[in-house]
Amino acid sequence: MPGKKTGMTNLPLHGGRAPPWLFRRMVKLAGGITEAIIMEYSGEEFLRRLSDPLWFQAFGCVLGFDWHSSGLTTTATGALKEALNAQDTGIAVCGGKGRTSRKTPQEIAENGETLSLSGRKISGLVYASRMSAKVDSAAVQDGYQLYHHAFFFDADGRWAVIQQGMNESSRYARRYHWLSEGVKSFVEEPHSGISGDHKEKDVLDMTAKESAESRDMSVEVINESPGRLQSLLCRNSLHKFLEPRQTMLSMPRTHYIINMGKRNLEMLGKAHEMQPQNYEQLIGIKGIGPRSIRALAMVSDIIYGKPPSWKDPVKFSFAHGGKDGIPYPVDRESYDRTIETLKTGIENAKIGDRDRISAMRRLSGFF
Repeated sequence: MPGKKTGMTNLPLHGGRAPPWLFRRMVKLAGGITEAIIMEYSGEEFLRRLSDPLWFQAFGCVLGFDWHSSGLTTTATGALKEALNAQDTGIAVCGGKGRTSRKTPQEIAENGETLSLSGRKISGLVYASRMSAKVDSAAVQDGYQLYHHAFFFDADGRWAVIQQGMNESSRYARRYHWLSEGVKSFVEEPHSGISGDHKEKDVLDMTAKESAESRDMSVEVINESPGRLQSLLCRNSLHKFLEPRQTMLSMPRTHYIINMGKRNLEMLGKAHEMQPQNYEQLIGIKGIGPRSIRALAMVSDIIYGKPPSWKDPVKFSFAHGGKDGIPYPVDRESYDRTIETLKTGIENAKIGDRDRISAMRRLSGFF
């Protein structure tokens, strides 16, 4: 891999939309390549490739997007949603950007019926969609607000998620990838990859293995007396514990978590009434958001000595590694598979020679 292709991916946010004439070609090309990949490999392999940040980045470039543009994510998934028919391909595409993402549960149900999935499997898919979004908006607090959620699944109930968040200050984006076969727990190391431009400081990652004790303690704390919890969260009480450990937490005295607010305290009270049995149940409670999660993590650390992870879980977009070993040695097998699946898809796609040649050139240019 050339040296300039190592490191992390910058995803600057670009305004506007792809022009209609370009998007129509993207839809045709995305559909043709996807169908060819499904026929040559399988639908399961297509979902697996979607969960690979580098493969998806290359796929977007083949469709015609700049390799570093955040618009690649929303447009590429939008093209796939328009191109793929669940009944014909066995792959359903749900969700999208902004308000469209809220229709994901309904679209999962509709496509699930098309693919003859049982009610139980459909409910499981809706749950996976909701929890993946909840985790990346509340359990991983990295400063990126989710604004795009795309959910893919097949006739066997396997699924993949590609969702993206925006940092309003830097105007950069971060993309989160999930794959069902790799998710043993929604709250511990669930991602297949997180693509971003650089590591942020003091990111609260409650999904890290290092946060296991903090997760357990958060559940214990929420199941205690609501009055006891509120007293721990009040300004004066926390300050007594915060003072000697200020440098480790790297948080200002006026951090918003210290001032929880009436609504957040009421929500913690409702969570107490539900008595969650584990951390997944806790964050799955409607209304439990970033402030509540962060407050419980602080109490677990400051009061009970169970610190969470403050390391940014972002991974390099160029997930196959670099020739100089940065961020780690090249995974040649995975690298070759990325090229091969896209190359095969382009060659076998039902598209014109001109589109095929252009797509191959873009693939070659990316790598």
